[in-house]
Amino acid sequence: MIRLAHRWPGLVAGLLLLVLSLSGALLSIFPIVERLSSVQADALSTAELAERIQAVHPEVEQIRRRPSGRISAYWSENGVPRAAVIDPATGREIASADPNPFERWLTRLHRSLLFGDAGRMVMAAGAAAMLVLAVSGTALIARRAGGWRRWFSPLRGPLATRLHVELARIAVGGLLLSSATALWMTALTFDLLPDGPSSRLTEVEGGGRTGMPVAGMDVLKRTPVSQLRSLSFPDPADATDVFTLKTDRGTSHLDQGTGVLLAWSDPSAWQRVSETIDMLHTGRGAAALGLVLGFMALSVPVMAGTGFVLWFAGWRARPRIRGNVAAGRAETVLLVGSEGGSTWGFAATLHTALSAAGQTVHAAPMSSFEPARYRQARRILILSATYGDSAAPASARGFLDRLKFLPAAPSAALAVLGFGDRSFPGYCAFAQAVADVAEAEGWHMLVPFRTVNRQSPQDFACWGQSLGAAMGLELELAHQPVRPAAFPLTLVSRRDYGAEVQAPTIILRFALPKSPFWLRLTGRGFGRFVAGDLLGVLPDSSAVPRFYSLASGERDGFIEIVVRKHPAGLCSGQLFELRPGDAINAFLRRNPGFHAGRDAAPLILVGAGTGIGPLAGFIRANARRRPIRLFFGMRHPDSDFLYGEELEGWRRNGQLQRFDTACSRARQPRYVQDALRGESAEVARMVREGARVMVCGGRDMAAGVSAALADILAPIGLTPALLRAEGRYVEDVF
Repeated sequence: MIRLAHRWPGLVAGLLLLVLSLSGALLSIFPIVERLSSVQADALSTAELAERIQAVHPEVEQIRRRPSGRISAYWSENGVPRAAVIDPATGREIASADPNPFERWLTRLHRSLLFGDAGRMVMAAGAAAMLVLAVSGTALIARRAGGWRRWFSPLRGPLATRLHVELARIAVGGLLLSSATALWMTALTFDLLPDGPSSRLTEVEGGGRTGMPVAGMDVLKRTPVSQLRSLSFPDPADATDVFTLKTDRGTSHLDQGTGVLLAWSDPSAWQRVSETIDMLHTGRGAAALGLVLGFMALSVPVMAGTGFVLWFAGWRARPRIRGNVAAGRAETVLLVGSEGGSTWGFAATLHTALSAAGQTVHAAPMSSFEPARYRQARRILILSATYGDSAAPASARGFLDRLKFLPAAPSAALAVLGFGDRSFPGYCAFAQAVADVAEAEGWHMLVPFRTVNRQSPQDFACWGQSLGAAMGLELELAHQPVRPAAFPLTLVSRRDYGAEVQAPTIILRFALPKSPFWLRLTGRGFGRFVAGDLLGVLPDSSAVPRFYSLASGERDGFIEIVVRKHPAGLCSGQLFELRPGDAINAFLRRNPGFHAGRDAAPLILVGAGTGIGPLAGFIRANARRRPIRLFFGMRHPDSDFLYGEELEGWRRNGQLQRFDTACSRARQPRYVQDALRGESAEVARMVREGARVMVCGGRDMAAGVSAALADILAPIGLTPALLRAEGRYVEDVF
């Protein structure tokens, strides 16, 4: 519901919001320009200012001071009304009091689209749409971040997503303020709000005398120009007419013959509120704030553009699910947690099969989970991938938190199906966590938790049979995985290792393709990546990609991976056949959980075999010379010492502080965890001083490294688990 409330006002009122934001941003410049160009007269009293102006313009009728400090005078000359900006030092006119034509035109455009009341109503609708977008956007950012306290947590995703959310984080407060104040001012314009209590001043008459010089009036002498709003002069021919002085503190009437204060009125609370809202919206009286709000308004065109890109990319990526009924009318609710979009394909297949069996089905992202909407649901089916080690995928952010805090388990039964790659240690960990939490909260499980490995149609069909049996249906799920969008990469060079120790390994370097900006904006190109991100390679005869950690970043100007040949390996076998000039189909997937980061904290890198790939990328990118210590395990230095020459060169130029190797087939065999234990004092010192540990390689190696670190860190009161909780121990394990 929140997502819909955010999406449709933006799509429907997009052009109107652009006009509002751009015109508002331009108008915010005028108050600060006026402030800087105005001659200030704050040291003068109102009496002195009035005397100087009256000396030059004896027929002056009113003096006004704008919030910027600009002084204007109004008088009649031969029966013709005149107005001018006044130099307070001389009382002479220095410019026209009318706003310049462009400012006047821009103000009319901003308030009414150059029309009358109809235009004001349209712009009010735009302000209302802006308010809805700001409120719903705030809720969506909090949901995406995992709570209000993580408002500024790091983002992942394509450039359009990051740009959209980063700008919203900064600008949403200003947009809320601008849209709310715009609606208030519109309501006042159309008399939709009460006028507030009337002034206590009634009609006041003078004492019948005229002619007292303004320079001699005590009230005017005691009123500094900095407090002046306006001073209206009486008609000298009418002895009952009076001076009217308006200041920040209130309104007073003065006898024109004696200068005596005849009446005084404080502004009402309602007037103060209205004036404050006018100031906050226009910037008149708060020019710096107005300029800040104007800059925030400039974010709207960017957010509108990136928002449309995100909507269009999501619309294209998500399978067209026909017959998707409303949540309140569905017997079966199908919730999808997907990162790259492949899980949505399985959801579409399931939706079609259930609908064909006579079920009413509603499919939606897990992030839209709202049990109160599922009034007729008899079952909730969850299909979810896992992001990284065990995190929620993009369309399931915040789901677990909402699941844990439900007041009671719904009556609808639940089934959870996880999608992942069994070669990774975090296989289906998020989906498993969903199933575990639901059972702990008392949900009735329709079928036991199951998983689908590497998008296996057979695994999916087997689960479908169990689901159908539990529902009393004949359910056949014949799914064909959709081949992801990929791009050709041309091989530049290859280096072969490990044949002598029966571990054939290659370092492949591909040319960096030039992706169009619109592809990079939607995260579909190769415009922005760092070492530790993943390269998805599509074998010729498969729609299921294989992922390899990148050993290079965008700034290196090439794409590099390290591959070991597996017996009967479909993808690795194809990669080993490549020669310079050959091409593969691949795509980029970001992996922010295994990035070296940009801070200066020391790094302890631990890897074995092909796990050296991203670690070498971290060292190659270490232009700032942060302290890095590497522990690398291999079989034999004469056969599979990957990046041997580069490591020595990086050590000489300061990118790598020191590296230690462990060879399992040397004369004295040892493993990388043995190398760690040999440097236990140094490792403990670095960790105590804030170092971050990054481990990459096989799961057995990672388990040995974790055990060794537990022994090394115990004397200083730390454990790998504590470091992991602090984000100082991360793994990329396969």
